[in-house]
Amino acid sequence: MHVVHSPLHARHAGGVELHRGQLVPSFESPDRIDHILRALQAANAPIGLPRDYPIESLHTVHDPAFVAFLRTAYARWQEEGRSGSMLPSGFPARSLRRDRVPEGVNGAMGYYAFDAGTPIVEGTWEAAFASARCALTAAHLVAEGERAAYALCRPPGHHAAGSVYGGYCYLNNAALAAQALRGAGFARVAVLDIDYHHGNGTQDIFYARGDVFFASLHGTPETEYPYFLGYADERGEGAGEGATLNLPLPRGTAWAAYAQALDVALRAIDRFGADALVVSLGVDTFEDDPISSFALGTAHFVEMGARIAALRRPTVLAQEGGYAVEAIGANVAGVLAAFA
Repeated sequence: MHVVHSPLHARHAGGVELHRGQLVPSFESPDRIDHILRALQAANAPIGLPRDYPIESLHTVHDPAFVAFLRTAYARWQEEGRSGSMLPSGFPARSLRRDRVPEGVNGAMGYYAFDAGTPIVEGTWEAAFASARCALTAAHLVAEGERAAYALCRPPGHHAAGSVYGGYCYLNNAALAAQALRGAGFARVAVLDIDYHHGNGTQDIFYARGDVFFASLHGTPETEYPYFLGYADERGEGAGEGATLNLPLPRGTAWAAYAQALDVALRAIDRFGADALVVSLGVDTFEDDPISSFALGTAHFVEMGARIAALRRPTVLAQEGGYAVEAIGANVAGVLAAFA
C-alpha cells in the first residue's frame, strides 16, 4: 500500500491552545508523524511525496473566501506587528450577526474558527495545503487502480467544514479525498470516521448529499468535543436524508461495545452500495490517549483494520487524531496491516 507524506507538515509547529482554561502547547505536534513514519519504515511501506495540485482543487469542498483567509491570515497578523499563535477572542454565537465577515484579521479569525484550540502559526498554511495534497494524491492513486492508499496527513482535517476551521483542522482532507473519488467516476462514496471526536466538518460538507455516505463512531457529544454535532438523530437532510449515521458512545467504551458499533457502521456502508471508501483514521480511541476516554488497546487496532478491509472497497485512509505519541505508530500500523 502506498503511503503519501509531506515533510512540510513540520512547518506547523510551536502553537498553543486553550485547553480547559489554560494556554498549553498544542497536543497536535510534529512528533506524532515522526512516530508513525518510523513504524511504517519498519514495515517497509513505500512512502512517497504528494503530487502538485492548484489551490482551486480545495474549492471542491471549501468556500474560496475561506481558503483565501487561511492562506493570508498569518501575513495579515504580522502586518499588525504580531507574532506567535493566532487564536480568536470572539465568535458569532447566538444573538450576534453571522452575515458579515469583519475586515480586521482578529474578527475574521473568530468568524471562521469555532474554537480557541486551533492555532495558526507562520507555517500553518504551507502544512495544511501539503496535507490536503497528500489526501488528494492518495485518492487519485486509488482511482488509478490501487486497492488502498494511506495519506499521512498533518494537520488533520475532519473538523474543518466548508468555511470553518477548528479541532486542529484547517482543510478537510477526508472530504477532499471523497470528492476527488467522486470526480474520478466512483458513483457512491462512503466516509467512515473512527476518530474519537466526531467529524463535524465532514458531516457538514456532505449532509445534504445522497452520493456520499458519512458514518462516525465517536465519544458522545453530551460530554465530548466538539459537543454541538454528532448526535444519533442527525441523519442528513434533503437529498442526503438517511446518508448520515452517527454512533455516539459513552466515555470508557471498550472493544466489545466499540466493535459492535463498528459492525453497524460497516453494514450500513455495505447497504449504501459504496463504490469506494474513505477512512478518517483517528487512533485517539486508544486507552492512554491524553485527551480522549475510550479503552481500546493496541491489538484492537489490528482487528479494526481487518474488519474495515473486509468491506473490499477501494480505500483511502487519511490520518486524523491520536495523541498518545509513543503508541501512535504501532496503533496506525495495526490498522494499515490489513491493507498491506
